[in-house]
Amino acid sequence: MKLRNALMAAIGLAFAAGAAQAEIKVGVVLSATGPAASLGIPERNSIGLLPTEIGGESVRYIVLDDASDTTTAVTNTRKLLTEEKVDVILGTTTSPPSLAMVDVAAEAATPMISMAAAARIVAPMDDKRKWVFKTPQNDRQMASAIVEHMAANNVKSVAFIGFANAYGEGWYEQFKLLADKAGIKVATNERFNPTDTSVTGQALKLMSSKADAVFIAGSGTPSALPQKTLRERGYKGPIYQTHGIANNDFLRICGKDCEGTLLPVGPVQMARVLPDSHPVKATALEYVEKYEAKHGEGSVSSFGAYAWDAGVLLNAAVPNALKSAKPGTPEFRAALRDALEGVKEVAGATGVYTMTPEDHLGLDERSRVMIEIRDGTWSLLK
Repeated sequence: MKLRNALMAAIGLAFAAGAAQAEIKVGVVLSATGPAASLGIPERNSIGLLPTEIGGESVRYIVLDDASDTTTAVTNTRKLLTEEKVDVILGTTTSPPSLAMVDVAAEAATPMISMAAAARIVAPMDDKRKWVFKTPQNDRQMASAIVEHMAANNVKSVAFIGFANAYGEGWYEQFKLLADKAGIKVATNERFNPTDTSVTGQALKLMSSKADAVFIAGSGTPSALPQKTLRERGYKGPIYQTHGIANNDFLRICGKDCEGTLLPVGPVQMARVLPDSHPVKATALEYVEKYEAKHGEGSVSSFGAYAWDAGVLLNAAVPNALKSAKPGTPEFRAALRDALEGVKEVAGATGVYTMTPEDHLGLDERSRVMIEIRDGTWSLLK
């Protein structure tokens, strides 16, 4: 009897260990504090809306704040991989720390889904980036929308100012390439830091260039500084910004100086006024309604949608990965990477995803619309 009881106890322990191991662990790194907090907070809020069960397995999200700091983002990623032994990494919020996290995820052979914009996070494809996917539109995709709008509105020259980091550099490279092809002259190339409190010198250079328009390549509330400075100095020409400002905190900080700003955004930003034929409208509305039910009317932003779409990708890929292996194993992480790469025509809140071995973003022109800030809010351009 004692032997039988011991055997039954051992079997029970083994079963319990197996059940615990079957839990899918999702490590999340985002910027809930620091300069990028206006982007990271809606992402954190959206993680709370993601499914806690996929393919019959429970899902647990372990969320760490990187305080908008690259070193902290890397440290958090290593902690999630080595201590928590997560099956996938989501994050982070902005491009420089996301780029730094690529090496860490690849070393651990663990898939990563970034919520940052830079094309360099997933391209050019190599042995490291094969583990990395992302949900925001590439800077090149959004830059093409800006250049198309400029060309259609007779903008022949533009003064550029961007972040003094990988985000700003990536935007400058992609924008200038497309602007040159369209015959639009980039008259200046200025830089500023997200933590700067004055950009008067740069603003004066932008204005002295006599360009037809100004393009600010930044993200979050720090991007309000150049725009406010330009307006205070009397600049009355058109100002373009990136989709990195598409949150209500930017509207609040920039105030009346935002009026007339032109930018591309993901369709979720304008979900309620999209034509019914738009392939993203139904999924975008689902996200908007769930987010606003919990956080208040008008609280939704594109940045939260990037986190939501990371969940959409997992929901599509995990069931296929589970056919090959159990969570908590190297085999499952490899299978999940393969399943993410195999996602086809999956509609999220910000676009329709079709991944390939060469393209770990998988979005097309259905992932963007041009808008204008009008009367203190977002207005869809027809």
